[in-house]
Amino acid sequence: MITPQVFVRPVLPADGPGMADIIRQVLVEFKVPKKGSAFSDPSMEAFYNYYQAPRSVYWVLTDGEQLWGGGGLAPLENGDSGICELQKMYFRKEIRGQGWGERILLMALEKARAFAYRQCYLETMHYMQAAQALYQRQGFSYLEAPMGNTGHTVCTVWMSKPLLKA
Repeated sequence: MITPQVFVRPVLPADGPGMADIIRQVLVEFKVPKKGSAFSDPSMEAFYNYYQAPRSVYWVLTDGEQLWGGGGLAPLENGDSGICELQKMYFRKEIRGQGWGERILLMALEKARAFAYRQCYLETMHYMQAAQALYQRQGFSYLEAPMGNTGHTVCTVWMSKPLLKA
């Protein structure tokens, strides 16, 4: 398969429906329940606006014509104001395994530090092993329980990373 020439840019208002479709397609592909997952998040219907909130950001991966995935961060829902959550980092299967997830993750961690977050939190599913390996390579550790109240009740893996520089 020929990989398209893609680049990362901030989310635009027109990107919302396309990113919601990609996220939902990936969740269906991985057999993630619709209820209690990002599939049914209210933010999916107001995607662009959600990431315009203070201390929030979202990037998309595009070839200029279509979206290939994306990822971002926002304050942890119902959590400590010093904790952000890595959110909605999903990619079409054609582009996975090419380093784009790591690139967006590193951008998110850099931005989280710029936003003065002390810690980055994330939730995922136990069978999303490639994602967990990426997070571990970047210094995330497993938690025994979730943080905040994201509404993602089907997520069974919780991880975090301190962001303070030594």
